[in-house]
Amino acid sequence: HLIVYRTADTEEQLEPYDCQPFADTLDPTKGSPLMVTQKHEELLTLPDGVAFSLDAGVMVRLEMHYINATPEPLDVSATSTFTTMPEEDFQYEADFLFLGNPDIDIAPNSAFTLGPTFLPLPPDLAGSNVFGITGHTHQFGTNVTVSLAETEAGPDTSLYDVPGWQWNEPATVFLDPPTVVPDGGGFRFTCEDQNTSPNQVSFGEPANEEMCFFWAYY
Repeated sequence: HLIVYRTADTEEQLEPYDCQPFADTLDPTKGSPLMVTQKHEELLTLPDGVAFSLDAGVMVRLEMHYINATPEPLDVSATSTFTTMPEEDFQYEADFLFLGNPDIDIAPNSAFTLGPTFLPLPPDLAGSNVFGITGHTHQFGTNVTVSLAETEAGPDTSLYDVPGWQWNEPATVFLDPPTVVPDGGGFRFTCEDQNTSPNQVSFGEPANEEMCFFWAYY
């Protein structure tokens, strides 16, 4: 993974250091993700007139998650390039949602489906325009689907259902036009897994544990 954060840090740390993953995703006073990717190279294209805004002097953190499966040390690196837009073209602020369900418990050598799970959007985000979605699991994940639901029990509309979905390079689906989350509405999502190991698998950050998440750009 590569995660790009806008942070409230005040001092540069130019040398890589060990950190807790996703440390600032739940505390907006410390910062917020701008983008998460699992691909070798990925371009996030925002709709016309839409941009992330960065205050003067704001700091950016690159967080990398890697596993070395070889017996020798590896040198790894990652870069992030920002493209600016003329201020007169700016109309709408972009932001990032990170949603998921940690209730994962998969028996050895077994299939598992988590969901569908309904997560309502906070009232202050009602009417938001969602323009991109990426599903996320670890190695046992075989599919992630996401729908827009008007209510918890109401009908839904598919937003993210990628044929041949791959956990290690999950597709980002761009919605054109963006979809509007109605007042009281939210997302209904499902994760499918196939535990090919002889061990019980539960939710966790390590590679041999599992996740059921998706992130949305709005």
